[in-house]
Amino acid sequence: MSATVDVPLGRRIRPSRRPVVVGGTKHHVEAEAFSVFYGPKQAVCEVSLGIRAGHVTAIIGPSGCGKSTLLRAINRMNDLIPGCRTEGKLMLDGEDVCDPWIDVTSLRRRVGMVFQKPNPFPKSVYDNVAYGARIHGLRSRRRLTEIVERSLRRAALWDEVKDRLRLNALGLSGGQQQRLCIARAIAIEPEILLMDEPTSALDPQATTRIEDLIGELRGDYTVIIVTHNMQQAARISDFTAFLYEGDLIEFGPTMQMFTSPTERRTEDYISGRFG
Repeated sequence: MSATVDVPLGRRIRPSRRPVVVGGTKHHVEAEAFSVFYGPKQAVCEVSLGIRAGHVTAIIGPSGCGKSTLLRAINRMNDLIPGCRTEGKLMLDGEDVCDPWIDVTSLRRRVGMVFQKPNPFPKSVYDNVAYGARIHGLRSRRRLTEIVERSLRRAALWDEVKDRLRLNALGLSGGQQQRLCIARAIAIEPEILLMDEPTSALDPQATTRIEDLIGELRGDYTVIIVTHNMQQAARISDFTAFLYEGDLIEFGPTMQMFTSPTERRTEDYISGRFG
């Protein structure tokens, strides 16, 4: 991990791969009575949970239940929405990311994000992956090339694009574009990867490739994925959070939740009675 980014304004979030220890368990992200409002509407209602470091955590629930809102709060993407405000605490390694003095650029370097639809830049494959490093001031061609190759290999894309690095990324297939976006996200060495429905726009074969990749990233990154696909959550996640109408209904090990949920609403949702 690189040294702390030196910024003149705002308190820096310290780059660290040593999550805070809470109750004997390493929590990378922890919410305490955390709420999100869009104007008068409350989208997330006093959620409290701890996301373990190095694991894959899925957030499930019907449309409009607050899944993506909670996910985007972790790297302050909701700041871009007029009228959005928060209450409670949402902490990364014990530091509240909603503190107005936190430097958001530093935060987003630690917390990468992959969106629902692949969104490569209209640049070459190489320039897409090198973009973040360049933004943070890296100019060495040798180092940039090393980062591009390493990131594409981690994203299981290198063998498919190594002879196409100078071609426009928009010429890749949808599944390749999404893996390119993952490579772009991990190129700046984040600690956490947020994934908002990363396979919803992909065919089954591409979805399988992304799910396999998420499994390979487990341990090196804390992965938090929003998904409507309960089978996907069951396949790839270690822990699952079920949200309904902004409330956290149940949170725990995925196997336990899908085989013996403690809440009736969880059982009804998983069994397809609603949603």
